[in-house]
Amino acid sequence: MQQQLRSQVLTSLSILIFFSLWQGLAFFIDSNTLPPPVTVAKVLWREIQTGQLPYHLGVTLLRLIISFSIAMILGCLIGIALGQHKQLNTFFDHWLIIFLNIPALVTIILCYVWFGLIEVAAILAVVINKVPNVVVTIREGSRALDQDLLEMAECYRFGKWKTFAHVIWPQLYPFVMAASRSGLALIWKIILVVELLGRSNGMGYQLHLFFQLFDVTSILAYTIAFVSIIQLIEWLILKPLDQKALRWRR
Repeated sequence: MQQQLRSQVLTSLSILIFFSLWQGLAFFIDSNTLPPPVTVAKVLWREIQTGQLPYHLGVTLLRLIISFSIAMILGCLIGIALGQHKQLNTFFDHWLIIFLNIPALVTIILCYVWFGLIEVAAILAVVINKVPNVVVTIREGSRALDQDLLEMAECYRFGKWKTFAHVIWPQLYPFVMAASRSGLALIWKIILVVELLGRSNGMGYQLHLFFQLFDVTSILAYTIAFVSIIQLIEWLILKPLDQKALRWRR
């Protein structure tokens, strides 16, 4: 209890110092390139009231959920397959390295060129960029599976589904959570670039519009809103799930 309270105090103090430094720099520079927190908060509230920010934020979050879900499902399936089959892993290992090293910007541009400026191309570009990272993490988890437990499950005739649910999944769960947390941080950044280059709505499109208008206040307001939502997802969903994955530790 005391440790949790201490953690909350440190978090609050950290946030307070951050905004204090921001306010101090804004006062010292005294320029439109760095507006003070109060000015950004006013613009943020205005955009919420007009409905512009909730709309564009909702569009981006929908793209994030769809692309994240597809990437995690495909990445987990491919990662498990490569981890359990050495010949398959040897065959596709170089493919994986190639996709890991292709810049996200190149993938986005190619998807738009090949499929057009459509929603499917935007989602596909994000998925292609994320899947290799998931595959690498899950592959390592699949390699680390306890073979003795798998043999025991076979001896007791668990069946494929029961073996996966009670033997494989508990061991893979920490790796899935690691891929999820790193994936969330990666995907939302890629989505902003996707929206900036080829969509007519979303947070990336709005940020590009504000850049053209040199509206730094609105850029900061939209950034704070989006980062706040991502942090809520981290605190309310991913962190509790991560703690569940580590509950066996003392």
